[in-house]
Amino acid sequence: MTVTTSLEIITSDLLDGTRHGFFTRRGGASSGIFHGLNCGTGSTDQTSIVETNRARVADAMGVPLIQLVTVHQTHSTRAVAVADAQPLPRPEADAIVTATPGTAIAILTADCQPVLFADRKAGVIGAAHAGWRGAVDGVLDSTLDAMEDLGARREDIHAVIGPSISQRAYEVGPEFFEMFFDEDRDNSMFFINGEGDRFLFDLPAYGLHRLRRAGVGHAEWTRHCTYSDPERFFSYRRSVHQDEADYGRLISAIRL
Repeated sequence: MTVTTSLEIITSDLLDGTRHGFFTRRGGASSGIFHGLNCGTGSTDQTSIVETNRARVADAMGVPLIQLVTVHQTHSTRAVAVADAQPLPRPEADAIVTATPGTAIAILTADCQPVLFADRKAGVIGAAHAGWRGAVDGVLDSTLDAMEDLGARREDIHAVIGPSISQRAYEVGPEFFEMFFDEDRDNSMFFINGEGDRFLFDLPAYGLHRLRRAGVGHAEWTRHCTYSDPERFFSYRRSVHQDEADYGRLISAIRL
């Protein structure tokens, strides 16, 4: 389901019982190449404008800005547990978990997979940034491990992959295919032939595979492609193809 107010927020029935959303770029204060809801403090957008955008997200999540918790993302597998406020400096990690009601946890993406998790029975939630590197190395597994440390059970966890680059837009070289094939021959199912020696990689399907293999109760992708819908989503790869100097970051958040 998509709820449109001044912001546009994509939600999933799998996460009912939580306040959550995959925010699009609509409804933000940024301009130029960042036009819309750019929430990336690592971008070259004006800091005050990014803070304004984050404040709008916090308001939509029903929390003060200090309780919209993010991390310094590095394409790692590290998951951190947080309590009731943004730790400063932001910890280096690519996943966040909490069992504290009223604390919103959020991650930033621009083609990589934003994944939101909830075990409503245990009252534990998670959020992960899973690009191809993080997904291969195990960031989704790390998120589940960290949720279990807070009392969650894998079979009770629902996981939703939000807007990500889709297979039709994700062209990769033969060395990329070989790396996945060497890790597991069955990974060939996530590739189709492109032009010449190129392949098209299905990142969301791989993410779903990793989640289901890890034992989550239910998992789905919202089926939104970041690359193919510039009106709604920022995309790192599209910005490169268009020779833009920088790109905006989408935010995805969840709270109990």
